[in-house]
Amino acid sequence: MSQALKIDFQICEEIGRGRFGTVYRCFSPVTGHSFACKSIEKSLLLDSTDRECLDKEPKILQLLSGSPNILHLYKIYEDENFLHMVSDLCPNNDLYERVSTGPLSERAVANILVQLISAINHCHKMGVAHRDIKPDNILFDSQDRLKLADFGSAEWFVGCEGGLMSGVVGTPYYVAPEVLTGKEYNEKVDVWSAGVILYIMLSGVPPFYGETPTETFQAVLRANLRFPTRNFRSVSPEAKDLLRKMICKDVSRRFSAEQVLRHQWVINGGETRSVDD
Repeated sequence: MSQALKIDFQICEEIGRGRFGTVYRCFSPVTGHSFACKSIEKSLLLDSTDRECLDKEPKILQLLSGSPNILHLYKIYEDENFLHMVSDLCPNNDLYERVSTGPLSERAVANILVQLISAINHCHKMGVAHRDIKPDNILFDSQDRLKLADFGSAEWFVGCEGGLMSGVVGTPYYVAPEVLTGKEYNEKVDVWSAGVILYIMLSGVPPFYGETPTETFQAVLRANLRFPTRNFRSVSPEAKDLLRKMICKDVSRRFSAEQVLRHQWVINGGETRSVDD
């Protein structure tokens, strides 16, 4: 482990493990605060794509600094064998753990969604598409503020011709259909993924699924959005309206992140109000 890192921080217990390395809690004696240290073992990077992701993520996180809902990168340490990234510590359950117990109330869902879309909107304004929005990448800090994390698949779309990207990236349940077709696509792929997460938070089930990843991809490509009564009996018409506008196969009609933030259901914090209120 980097000597410079050990001078600045006390490395504490392991709090997570991924494909390329380990996440530790670390403590700064200077500030008296705890942080997360993601230590990536370079020998586990198998090809140029892995290396590109490793190079890109810290640069993108530095570019996006300033948003309260994006994981903040404080310091980077690198030596011959490891890259260490010190970032916000997010000790609370991630969104995957929160939704695994079943649907949430509309007010709770709206509180999470407005933070997630604010983070996505900031990315898009800075010319970055995340491209792998999923519950596992949505963390919460000690004050329960949402932090969007894991920018390894992110891309700068401002430098792409026409603002369009290519490449099949993402996760089966959450990936947008235009990504799976192999065609070029824009930043609204993130809005689709956030819409799928909204659907899951409200109903407890994904909108498109199959027994295998291939079957799930086929269901995503069909994009037949339904609201089964057993799952959506108590979900408001306003929330369903927003879902239709986010999980919309026609990209030209799909909402942008900014439009989602202006939707009445989001503005009202998940409260459904009549015109007379």
